[in-house]
Amino acid sequence: MTPKKQDYLKIIFELGGTKKEITNKQIAMGLNVVAGSVTEMVNKLAAEGLVHHIPYAGVRLTETGERLAAALIRRHRLWETFLVDKLHYKLEDIHADAEVLEHDMSENLMNHLDEYLGHPTHCPHGGVIPDKDGHYAEESHRTLASVADGVSVTVERFTDNHELLTYLDGSGLDIGDQLTVEQHTPFEGPIVVRLDNGKQFDVGYKAANYIFVRE
Repeated sequence: MTPKKQDYLKIIFELGGTKKEITNKQIAMGLNVVAGSVTEMVNKLAAEGLVHHIPYAGVRLTETGERLAAALIRRHRLWETFLVDKLHYKLEDIHADAEVLEHDMSENLMNHLDEYLGHPTHCPHGGVIPDKDGHYAEESHRTLASVADGVSVTVERFTDNHELLTYLDGSGLDIGDQLTVEQHTPFEGPIVVRLDNGKQFDVGYKAANYIFVRE
């Protein structure tokens, strides 16, 4: 399987494609690609039985696609955890090197890496790490952008996207933070949030679609 196909399976998994339909627009934004490329790749994945494609609704992983995506996610996130915990990488710098390291990784090496790291269940940006049997904890697929004004939530995870993680670096927002949505500004403008410590700041609308929260 090509690295590009793997990237599509991973982003569909990450955006909640095991439980709901993911739109081409969401995939395009998550991978920073044009909509036409998404349509072409989705058709290929559907032909290979890896996704269900529902016209005008989106795509969802098939059982086979979910198993494959979970295995790919496991490899990638174990390396991300290693890079942050053992080599002290900054969060926004881990994705590209993890992409290189995960390819041609044997099952034996992956299991030893998992043991060495203490069998982590979540990666540094909050995403689940499936175990060697493909089991993983349920996670929220509710985005910060979808939270109504006045509602308080906890930040659960960030999408594994270099642009997003660079944007969030130094923003004051971190995994586990509790915040209240103060205001959605018009025309998909920034979302004003307030942390429990009283700090208030804006989160861009695009970024808020790739920050996942739980009430």
